[in-house]
Amino acid sequence: MKQLVKIYMLALLLALATSALAADGVKYASLDVQKILMAADEVKIASVDVQKILNLSDAGKEAKRQLEMDVLKAEIEKNSREKELNKLKTELEKHGSSLSETERSAKEKVYENRLQEYQQFIQKTTEEIRSENSELTSRIVGDIIKVVRDYGRKKGFLFIFFKSDSVLYLDDKVDVTNAIMQALNEK
Repeated sequence: MKQLVKIYMLALLLALATSALAADGVKYASLDVQKILMAADEVKIASVDVQKILNLSDAGKEAKRQLEMDVLKAEIEKNSREKELNKLKTELEKHGSSLSETERSAKEKVYENRLQEYQQFIQKTTEEIRSENSELTSRIVGDIIKVVRDYGRKKGFLFIFFKSDSVLYLDDKVDVTNAIMQALNEK
């Protein structure tokens, strides 16, 4: 990886130097390749595993706890509504034939209304929890980005990558996830 960064930096510096010299009308110039390679050698890069921070940081754990509480409340409400629906359905099945047409129709209408309310509740609650999860995650990722930028500036990093599938290889020596998580927890 370091070799790749060196090559990239060398190519970038050569391109910049050539275009700058060409702009000044200089046809030939000597570049100190050794200095360019030394500069590329000093490039500091790092990686951060955002998913690990989301799962293990204090903020991530708190968000998970909050979501679990909301899911539990929704589950309790869902179970209560299901119980009511089952009771209405059982009542209709048991006593439906003995009821007058008007009474049976009224009870069926109540059941259908409650069933529709239940389905709307499930849909609304699912969307609210999904939205809350997205909001909490976005907030934490925003905080992570701020901490990474601050850490990178203070430690003199040129690049700090988020670990992802698009990065084919990064040596574990450049992983600063724990340092970022510690800084985030102290925030």
